[in-house]
Amino acid sequence: MRKLIVFFLFFMGLIVHSQQLNCTITVNAQKMTNPNQQVFKTLQTALTDFVNKTDWTGQVMKQNEKINCSIYITLLSGSTDEFSGTIQVQSSRPVFDSSYSSPIFNFNDKDFNFRYTEFENLIYNPNSFDSNLVSVISFYCNLILGLDADSFAEQSGTPSLEAAQNIANMAQQAGYKGWTQSEGNQNRYFLINDLLSPTFSEVRTTSFNYNTALDGMSKDLKGAKEKVKSALLGLNKVYSIRPNAFLTRVFFDAKSDEIVSIFSGGPSLSITDLVDSLNRVSPMNSSKWSAIKY
Repeated sequence: MRKLIVFFLFFMGLIVHSQQLNCTITVNAQKMTNPNQQVFKTLQTALTDFVNKTDWTGQVMKQNEKINCSIYITLLSGSTDEFSGTIQVQSSRPVFDSSYSSPIFNFNDKDFNFRYTEFENLIYNPNSFDSNLVSVISFYCNLILGLDADSFAEQSGTPSLEAAQNIANMAQQAGYKGWTQSEGNQNRYFLINDLLSPTFSEVRTTSFNYNTALDGMSKDLKGAKEKVKSALLGLNKVYSIRPNAFLTRVFFDAKSDEIVSIFSGGPSLSITDLVDSLNRVSPMNSSKWSAIKY
């Protein structure tokens, strides 16, 4: 009997899936006056199934290989079937030979409005715009996949990012906020177009160099810190072309706390030039950079 149990557990560990995300989704409707609160619980369940059971890439993955991420939706206003609010999207990836997960993406989208009728089917169709709810969620799922891939192999996330761009292009004609360049310069339109623009390719290169450096920390901590430093200095190239670029802010929204932690402990190295660079390329985080102990 014991052998059977051991075999079963081993077999379960080998089971593979055609879904790529392990996402926790929360729908916060505390500010809504809608008497039917059940609809928001149904929405949360429907989105959880949609995100975690959709095959986004065709890639077969084991359960422990799926990308850990979260989507936190805060509903602020609405009527019977029309709602608006914000959506916070976060993702992380494991660091080799450790129990630590490094943040990859952390973005708060304030242009989120959609129609939803309880129990309606949520289906991903990459070739059509069916609803803004499906489009926004699908956009961020593909973005998560693309940025995660970039962190393991340089520019390898391009197919998923192009899928996100395709969603954005189709959604522009629907009239919902967040998809066009006429609504400011820090929305979904600029997020995906900047990620795929050669002008900002150094941001994706920095992500790859930075995250693969973390993977080497268990073997050579000081050497890995030197590589992280070198990766971050690469953002000076972006600054020289476009100071205070949107993508630079997006990068540091995910990584700033981790950077402080990395360079405030462990083997010491000269980082005066790095701190100067961080203050230049990300002045909004100057209070954090001043907290680095070296």
